[in-house]
This record gives sequence, C-alpha cells and structure tokens, in this order.
Amino acid sequence: MSKRVLITGAAGFLGSHLCDRFVKDGYHVIAMDNLITGRLSNLEHLFPLENFEFYHQDVSKFIHVPGKLDYILHFASPASPIDYLKIPIQTLKVGSLGIHNCLGLAREKNARVLIASTSEVYGDPEVHPQTEDYCGNVNPIGPRGVYDEAKRFQEAMTMAYHTYHGVETRIARIFNTYGPRMRLNDGRVLPAFIGQSLRGEDLTIFGDGSQTRSFCYVDDLIEGLVRLLFSDYSLPVNIGNPDEITIGDFAEEIIKLTGTSQKVVYQDLPENDPKQRQPDIKKAKEILNWTPEYDRKEGLKLTYAYFKSLTKEELFLKDHNNFEDYIN
Repeated sequence: MSKRVLITGAAGFLGSHLCDRFVKDGYHVIAMDNLITGRLSNLEHLFPLENFEFYHQDVSKFIHVPGKLDYILHFASPASPIDYLKIPIQTLKVGSLGIHNCLGLAREKNARVLIASTSEVYGDPEVHPQTEDYCGNVNPIGPRGVYDEAKRFQEAMTMAYHTYHGVETRIARIFNTYGPRMRLNDGRVLPAFIGQSLRGEDLTIFGDGSQTRSFCYVDDLIEGLVRLLFSDYSLPVNIGNPDEITIGDFAEEIIKLTGTSQKVVYQDLPENDPKQRQPDIKKAKEILNWTPEYDRKEGLKLTYAYFKSLTKEELFLKDHNNFEDYIN
C-alpha cells in the first residue's frame, strides 16, 4: 500500500511542485488548498490520477483527512508582499491556527511534519551570510511583520510539539526560489522583472539596487526539501542557493536574457526590506548531502520559457486572485 502524504498550500508554486514529486515517487498525495493565492491550473494535470486527491479547504479553520497519514508538508501561506499586505490577518492565521491544526493532525495520525519556514525569519539581517543560529532582526509591527512573525511563531509551535508531544518535525528555512508556475505579478523581484520585460515596461528597482538576493531554482529546492523530510534532523535548515547577486546586476541579467532594451527606474525602498539575503548552507551540505545543481543562467532560461508561454491575458493580468472573502 502506498504511503500517504498531505500537502497543504498544494495549488501554490512550491506546493504544486511537491505534489508532482511525491506522485512521481509513488506516494498517495492528498492536496489541500483554499485557493486564496493558489491556482487549480497548477494541479489539473494530476486530477485524473488514482493516487492524487484534492481538498478545497482552509487549514486555518480545520483539517480532516480520513485514514492513515505518513507525512504532512505544511506549505499553506501567502508568500509574496502583494499577498500578505492585502490579507495580513489571514497570513497570521495560517501561520498560527493553520500550523496548530497540522501539528494536531500529525500527533493524531503519528505522521512526520515538514514545515515551510523562510529566510524572512532573519528579517533585515545584521549577520551575513545567514546561519541557522542567527536569531534575526525583525520588526514585529512593520508592514512585513505579519509574514515574518507568522513564520517565526510557526517554528516555535513546531518545536513545542516536537519537544512536548514527541511529534517528528522538520523545519526548512527557504530562501528566494524561482521557476515555472510562479505568479507573474506577485510582487517578487524575479517575476516582476520578467513580466515588465515581456510587457515592454521599464524595470523597477526599489532602492538603489545595491541590496542582494540569492536565487534557487525550484527543482533544487524540492530535492532539498525531500532530503530534509527523510532526514533525522529536527532543527531548522537553510535551503537555498548561496550565489548572491545585487538587484541592480540582476536587472541587467534579465535585460540580457529577454533581449529587451527597457530602462531601469528607481523607487523608494519599502520599509524593513532586507538589504542582504544569502544562505549559509553548511548544514544542508553536511546533514542532507545537498547542494544546488542549477546555476542561475540555466534556471532563468527555463523560467523565462515558461513565462513566454503565457497567454496575453495572463501576461497583463495584474492580480490573479480575489481576496474579498478572506478580509476579516
């Protein structure tokens, strides 16, 4: 009998790639999403399969899955600034009530849990590169606080269940990831630059372009997550590509990739936006025997090909989602 895995946030960018991986590896995948930021089109190719099922459900309210569960991967959360600034309370709920429900289910089913944390727990870091023992520099009442603190609380709740209830838990601190199925207009720098290039718009840099990011291709990230799930390590692990680049230089790479001739325009840097972002991945190398294989040039070509395949309507769509039912 196939082992059964529940993936929350399954219709999102990372969740849908996880569904693909576990279906491919022979698991019975139970996908769950309330579709507030996810899209069913990311999963529709899996619907005919016998070892895949989909639950349209908000994990912040309740989770009920009949039968045995072996693994739970909690990836339900708005992850882009555009999303969590529009739905801050829902973002906090899924990082608190949602993780509580997932961990309670794991305890009931005797399942192992992997949670998607984020490099944003480090805030605007004063340590570079960021190591897992760095506690961060986060403003809890700033505009990014709803996301940063939701993830920090999620880690705390996960460790509490591990320590006091003996639940098997794994924590992945995910750094900037990109690839097919990203939402083109979600506010993150890579899809924003590519979308602007495809629409013939100038590329917008917030700040002076000296701030840095480190971009990991999605296939590399998924491999790291799977290895972490099946490891024996319960403390947080950074998963990302340490190849750091300034946003200014990255804009030039996108212009070269797309063959366009747009100008670069500058706007004010948002409050608490991190100036540096680079993972220290020594733990991932030592514990998981994992390092990213895709270089940025190769990954960007694959990602650009995906975005070029979008229809004109998708290309110019400014907001994929309707938040009206969730603003409460």
